[in-house]
Amino acid sequence: MTTPNAPVRSVTPRRPARVVVLVSGGGSNLAALLEATREPGYGAQVVAVGADRDSAGGLALGTEAGAATFVERLGDHADRAAWDAALTARVAEHDPDLVVSAGFLKLCGPRFLERFEGRYINTHNTLLPAFPGMNGPRDALEYGVKITGATLFFVDAGVDTGAILAQVAVPVQEDDDVETLTERIKVAERAQLVEEVGRLAREGWRLEGRTVRVGA
Repeated sequence: MTTPNAPVRSVTPRRPARVVVLVSGGGSNLAALLEATREPGYGAQVVAVGADRDSAGGLALGTEAGAATFVERLGDHADRAAWDAALTARVAEHDPDLVVSAGFLKLCGPRFLERFEGRYINTHNTLLPAFPGMNGPRDALEYGVKITGATLFFVDAGVDTGAILAQVAVPVQEDDDVETLTERIKVAERAQLVEEVGRLAREGWRLEGRTVRVGA
């Protein structure tokens, strides 16, 4: 049930939807998205790939796919607010319908979140709101849960607290350690990301407070 007077934001993407992907590492989630966009009916195109470090392998994937690429390093700016403003401007240059964090290891600041409110999604490797933060699979194992998974959500100013778009369950096996559990979650997480970005691109979405309605 939606809270009365909850803020509402509706997005009807262009066809195909313009997607900017932010990365910090090798870009396995980005690679899956790029592969999906090769299907004519997917509904989205990755128009740009941005990173916070020159070493991000995802930049090469973007270049190979014909997307624009850019790097905005925190250390090149006087403070975090200046970096946030620069990152916001770089992403805005590409006029995205949707911004996807695909292993982007920086928290975006208030200017970025305001500019792309209701259009910036991230994925987390537990079933939120359980076990937010950097060590989700480890925390889930230590707690002794039998099922964990991955959550795709719209980013807000909190730590993994935004409105939930989708979740996928991953059973915890008796012989799991952090590495094996994390790897199985990544597989499910990647598939979920590809599926849901396509749905958003084709159908549009509406946020009513914490409720996400795809195609509404």
